[in-house]
Amino acid sequence: MEQRALGHTGKLVSSIGLGGMSFSDFYGPTDQAESFEVMELALELGINHIDTSNIYGMGRSETVIGEFLRAHGGESPFVIATKAGITSDPETGARCFDNSAQHLRSQLEGSLKRLGLEHVDLFYVHRRQHSIPIEEVTGTLVALKQEGKIGGFGFSEIAPYSLRDASEIHPVDAVQNEYSLSTRLPEMGMNQECARLGTSMVAFSPVGRGLLTDTPPDAERAAGNPFLGVNPRFTGTNLTRNLERAKAFAKLAAEMGVSTAGLANGWVLAQGPQVLSIPGTRSTTHLRQLVEGAHLTLTDSDFARIEEVLPVGWAAGDRYSEAQNLGPERYC
Repeated sequence: MEQRALGHTGKLVSSIGLGGMSFSDFYGPTDQAESFEVMELALELGINHIDTSNIYGMGRSETVIGEFLRAHGGESPFVIATKAGITSDPETGARCFDNSAQHLRSQLEGSLKRLGLEHVDLFYVHRRQHSIPIEEVTGTLVALKQEGKIGGFGFSEIAPYSLRDASEIHPVDAVQNEYSLSTRLPEMGMNQECARLGTSMVAFSPVGRGLLTDTPPDAERAAGNPFLGVNPRFTGTNLTRNLERAKAFAKLAAEMGVSTAGLANGWVLAQGPQVLSIPGTRSTTHLRQLVEGAHLTLTDSDFARIEEVLPVGWAAGDRYSEAQNLGPERYC
């Protein structure tokens, strides 16, 4: 599989990585054996990058990855990224964000313990706490790097101006934002800024949370998922319209001799050498389809056909509900 630079870390990672949210029950029930099968196949297919977080299943994703590493003798065959910064108010239980040095340091220690590692290759601030300047947060991350706890650092769901501010203090290795044919916000400055600064643009949900696959969630499946069931793109008439568009894209993928997920993922990877894709999956069959995208070479004609079927702004409904949109920086 093609290898791409991971920011300024000096490491090369597979253009497609694994999103570890699927190792919890976020998109549906799973178990450790199923997760192990996915990770084993990932290695077989040339994937060497896993992305997780301390809150995926409240530590479950990291624990499963740690168990997998222990089964492989404790040495990590993966470049591992994790995240911290999302927490809850101890009195109300409401979601909030903590970017203090004490919180990030303590949460990183917890992640390392669950993973069974002494350091991680990449550590993200999962969401910004705006009462702490990003320059100060960057200083905390630099200190963790100097101590050998992390190999590099990044931020998730920030705006281009925040990336510029942080980069004034120290080069930022990665920014993680949602990016797909259904969510093209990074094209409004983030892709360009990442390319200019040598920062990896790490795309999560590159197949539109399952919408751009051969088996997109129907109304019943979406309603049964706590996240999709209240997401504007997966409810009511929006879902009906989006499934019709997705069906046309699936037809195009079939005509091009590739799975729907493969074509969607290949389009993301074609947006620049700074782009990395981290789809999540509980299925080895789906993983093989996703990896097809790493082996596609799309022509100008291919891009034109894709754009005709899924023009910019085609998806009905916002990518998040108002409650889900608490945390990401809005800049357009």
